[in-house]
Amino acid sequence: MVVGDVTTGTELLVVGGGPGGYVAAIRGAQLGLDTTLVERDAYGGTCLNHGCIPSKAFISAADVAHDAGHAEDMGVFADPAVDMAGMSEWKDGVVTRLTKGVESLCKSAGVNLVEGTATFADEETVRVAHGGEGQGSESISFEHAVVATGSRPIEIPNFEFDSEHILSSRDALALESVPDDLLVVGAGYIGMELSTVFAKLGADVTVVEMLDDVLPGYEADVADVVRERAESLGISFAFGEAARDWERLDDGIRVSTTDEDDEVVEYNTETCLVAVGREPVTDTLALDAIDLEPDENGFLATDEQARTDVEHVFAVGDVAGEPMLAHKAMAEGEVAAAVAAGEPAALDQQAIPAAVFTDPEIGTVGMTEGEAESAGFDPVVGQMPLRANGRALTLDEKEGFVRVVADADTEFLLGAQIVGPEASELIAEVGLGIEMGARLEDVAGTVHTHPTLSEAVHEAALAARGEAIHTR
Repeated sequence: MVVGDVTTGTELLVVGGGPGGYVAAIRGAQLGLDTTLVERDAYGGTCLNHGCIPSKAFISAADVAHDAGHAEDMGVFADPAVDMAGMSEWKDGVVTRLTKGVESLCKSAGVNLVEGTATFADEETVRVAHGGEGQGSESISFEHAVVATGSRPIEIPNFEFDSEHILSSRDALALESVPDDLLVVGAGYIGMELSTVFAKLGADVTVVEMLDDVLPGYEADVADVVRERAESLGISFAFGEAARDWERLDDGIRVSTTDEDDEVVEYNTETCLVAVGREPVTDTLALDAIDLEPDENGFLATDEQARTDVEHVFAVGDVAGEPMLAHKAMAEGEVAAAVAAGEPAALDQQAIPAAVFTDPEIGTVGMTEGEAESAGFDPVVGQMPLRANGRALTLDEKEGFVRVVADADTEFLLGAQIVGPEASELIAEVGLGIEMGARLEDVAGTVHTHPTLSEAVHEAALAARGEAIHTR
């Protein structure tokens, strides 16, 4: 039986149930708007289902296995066995709990949930095609719309994803066995996180990167710490090489690359993970129906209130451009919903932190020293190496550092770069400081618990003032 077309109306329509979308929907409902959320796949989006959460679950599990088997210096001797299928089952349980939680939160807030794929019919209507044969479609009219359709892994020529030989990050996170050999194309944050996971689980990992180092966009001394740790785990790197083609073999595949001299290099491997970045999903929306045109990379331009060029249509999350971060999407979702409800709101992006969950972790916020100089500041920098931090040594994590950047004249915090254990947690202190307009003396004058990693933030602030106690 085919369900006939029906038409409903809503004040706030949200397309996409990822971090930006579900937050926008919940906030809109809290602010009294009749809110409808359309999701075609799974609540929580890529982040909860195929990205942030499952990858961090695997990272945590891989760390447990690796640390247990490499703690002889602490007097601990173990030979852990890894059951990848069991690890995957545990990861799936974490994902299911969170995605069900998102759905429950939306329902509790009074959000109308609709499953299907939405496309714009005109500036006030979307058509939602429901999944499954004979499920029909419906039209939803709206006063305000939020586009939150997220992103997908980028495919490169000749390397279409097949979930067997050529893997996307999503495919890699669905594996139930550890490959003997893994070739990773791309040394960005996704490639480096997953390379580290599989190396710790026992795979022989090689990373191919077009550029001359890992983690493009990060300062050299930050990238150095991560690359050196990866090399100590047995990961091999081939820089200045671009993936060219691949072919099947009896016992795996052969991947060919081209180096800087245009010479062909070949790698025999069991499988290949392509992790060269992500692209926004805006081509499914029929944006021409509302005269909204993405840029050449598929992103939708927005202002500080998350509005697109169509005033009552907002865009949040990955579709709205860099930084493509879940927490940035959430913040934009809250802003978009508030503006739609007539509330004053805007997003200030100067204090949005970023984290890379490599070994060790990286946490950054605000400006680097070079960026501060380019912005017209006279920066002062304070740094503490973790080899001088007591808690880092008791964790057997002596590599890395905490660096803070401030304005020399006013001492206002401008940014920080942290590479070391729990950097993703430590960076929040500096982010809060930037948001509140804190000065170096505020951080230096705050008593930090001993022994903790956070003392390194305190010491870096002291160092920037020329008052370091535990470093020279």
